[in-house]
Amino acid sequence: MKQTEAFHLVKKGIAESAFELRSIRLPKLQHDQVLIEVEAFGLNYADVMARLGHYREAPPMPCVIGYEVVGTISEVGETGNKELIGKRVVGFCRFGGYSKHVITENHAISVIDEMDAGIALSLATQFVTAYYMVNRSANVQVGERVLIHAAAGGVGTALIQLCKLKGAHVIAKVSSKEKEKLVLDLGADEVVNYKKGDYEKQVLTLLGSERLDVSFNPVAGATFKKDWALLGTGGRMVLFGGSELSNGKWGILSTLNFVRKMGFVVPIGLMMRSKSIIGINMLKIADFKPTVLTQCLNEVVQMVKRGQIHPVVGGVYKQDELKMAHRLLEEGKTVGKLIIEWDDKPN
Repeated sequence: MKQTEAFHLVKKGIAESAFELRSIRLPKLQHDQVLIEVEAFGLNYADVMARLGHYREAPPMPCVIGYEVVGTISEVGETGNKELIGKRVVGFCRFGGYSKHVITENHAISVIDEMDAGIALSLATQFVTAYYMVNRSANVQVGERVLIHAAAGGVGTALIQLCKLKGAHVIAKVSSKEKEKLVLDLGADEVVNYKKGDYEKQVLTLLGSERLDVSFNPVAGATFKKDWALLGTGGRMVLFGGSELSNGKWGILSTLNFVRKMGFVVPIGLMMRSKSIIGINMLKIADFKPTVLTQCLNEVVQMVKRGQIHPVVGGVYKQDELKMAHRLLEEGKTVGKLIIEWDDKPN
């Protein structure tokens, strides 16, 4: 068994007291698994939700969270491909990413050669999530009107680019003037700043007599009813998060209020109005349809190499800045992908 170091989530709450760097022993590689010597790992908003105790998929504490890493394969299992040893890859992991060494499955990696670590980490969770939603779930079409919440974030910036490649009309929702410029530079057709007023009214003004075809919503809560009203016939609401819940300070009462704000949908109403609600949990896709995840990852890696997409790296932090980066991500003060670099090469 190999010993390494990893940031452990040891308690719920603020980032400053939630993590500790501890030693950890890795199990023996099984079958065609690979061992990656990690140079950097990525942060995702789901990590914030796990830290706050709102992510039910997270392992019991103390645990190592994290979904993606960039590094070099140093070892493979007994039935693994020995030619992978020495290859620089981006890899998915089902938690465990905040570590100097990570074991993952052979099908959960893609060779990236000299690609920038931040760009590669943008692809693993955020661009793969966006690609899956745009191309497989919502099946965005030319000319469709699309609303993207948290448009300046990692998934949001990916959604803008992928929706524009499909020929959609993109309305990007953001929270600041700086983010307005970013999303417009990425190709968004129009922008709404919810700090300037009710975003529903702003979107209605932009739509005129039209309605939305797709809403990509990682917020849920009160935004659900608003988006539902904005959707037209054939509209699809894609729910892939519940970040509004992260503001709750009252435990179960906050959760109940979160559910109350979303209301209830009667299934027959979906048929009568020809509207759809699509729930996305990429961990479940990874568990039950891993080859789908592999296909999406390989495709976005090739899209970068072809110059079709340009991931936004919003911050590169050193390992002792993890807590600060977590806090900034939680506060919505970042854009694009945040990554953490280890100070030195693993032993």
